[in-house]
Amino acid sequence: MVEIFPSGWRLQFQQHPRWLMGLLTTHRTLVLVLWIVGLSLVFGWQTSSVEGLAFFRWGAMSRTSPRLRAALYNLTDFGGVGDGKTLNTEVFERAVEAISKLGARGGGQLNVPSGLWLTAPFNLTSHMTLFLAEGAVILGIEDESYWPLMPPLPSYGYGREHRGPRYGSLIHGQNLKDIVITGHNGTINGQGQAWWTKYKKKVLNYTRGPLVQLMWSKDIVISNITLRDSPFWTLHPYDCKNVTISNVTILAPVSGAPNTDGIDPDSCEDVLIENSYICVGDDAVAIKSGWDQYGITYGRPSTNITLRNLTVRSVVSAGISIGSEMSGGVSNVTVEDLIVWESRRGIRIKTAVGRGGYVRDVFYHNVTLDKVRVGIVIKTDYNEHPDDGFDPKAVPTIENVTFSGIHGQGVRVPVRIHGSEEIFVKGVSFQDMSVGLSYKKKHVFQCSYVEGRVIGSIFPAPCENLDLYDEQGKLVKRSMSHNVTDIDYDI
Repeated sequence: MVEIFPSGWRLQFQQHPRWLMGLLTTHRTLVLVLWIVGLSLVFGWQTSSVEGLAFFRWGAMSRTSPRLRAALYNLTDFGGVGDGKTLNTEVFERAVEAISKLGARGGGQLNVPSGLWLTAPFNLTSHMTLFLAEGAVILGIEDESYWPLMPPLPSYGYGREHRGPRYGSLIHGQNLKDIVITGHNGTINGQGQAWWTKYKKKVLNYTRGPLVQLMWSKDIVISNITLRDSPFWTLHPYDCKNVTISNVTILAPVSGAPNTDGIDPDSCEDVLIENSYICVGDDAVAIKSGWDQYGITYGRPSTNITLRNLTVRSVVSAGISIGSEMSGGVSNVTVEDLIVWESRRGIRIKTAVGRGGYVRDVFYHNVTLDKVRVGIVIKTDYNEHPDDGFDPKAVPTIENVTFSGIHGQGVRVPVRIHGSEEIFVKGVSFQDMSVGLSYKKKHVFQCSYVEGRVIGSIFPAPCENLDLYDEQGKLVKRSMSHNVTDIDYDI
């Protein structure tokens, strides 16, 4: 027999068996209870597939953790058939209806098992988790007659491509709370090829729909899934609050897939996008807030947005964009630990006269540019308007934009800041920048109508519009003219 106690303790144990045995029993009970609670928490975490227990997560702002669900359903419980041919729209609708009745009890989780689940668009409900198992693929039906028409977004005036109604999204929700879309890297596939072909042939009468669109909703978590081949923008939170998007993969062909933006936070507040890979046919991420006079009237800014640890690629557009639809304003944006590779542009702010609004307090830190044509872009003549009713006196402002830790290789034009007499770019700052060039001629740090500063030594040498400071923040040389124009779009 193995002795648990040292020999010196044996007598005390024999003399006091009752209280010691009681203590041991209490201790064992406590350990058992703690073990059961711990196991339950881990099990609940896994089944709900939230990123982890709340106290293990941290972010740029306080966030509400989605609740554990009162009921768990499988799509097959409602008659789903995952053969890629059977239409499951009514199956999804019945499942969502069942979950909608459980809100007071914490909601429900719908598991989509491995298989090909063809469906037309359907709506989510509050307090719902949509869980896609490994090998699960939700397929959007290609026939646009199954896609419902919706009113235009109020901050855009009409459909983005056509006047009048627009197609809804494959997965949609409005005025919801506590939504989770997650899984074991299951896929939502919009089968966008048919849409792209019809768009190019100009046979569609309405604006194409996004893959996933949540409107006027809050407390949203989207994680651990793949989104691919959207007909239009892929993931579009519109006028939402408290949105976390983490560990997602978003894919579309890098050419021939028009307007397949990856993520478009639009008039949203408190957004975290992290730990994701995006390779699409337009901007990987585009922060928006409405279009011209419609966005000004709607008046909902995008603010408090953090993007971190992203790897993105956009052969035809930009890795990370702000605008051009930014008429409600964009502020307090942080982009850090970003890799942009084989893209036309790296990070971009785009606007125009008529937009109104503002872009301010934007911070880019630790950005790697790998084989990018133009690394940093601020463009103020992106003259695309919904109609002729825009106000030419509605002039946007751009101020307090900071770039630090910008590195890379194979970049043709590292910086192109194209301000104008109407839209003067103010408060731009560069520090710790070293970008390897693929174009060895001059005019690779291009500026026009911009005021700002460079702290310390950077490469390539900055334009003469910017003031120069040493590493300690002491002014070395003040710019003689912020209005110097040195923009060359032929490079």
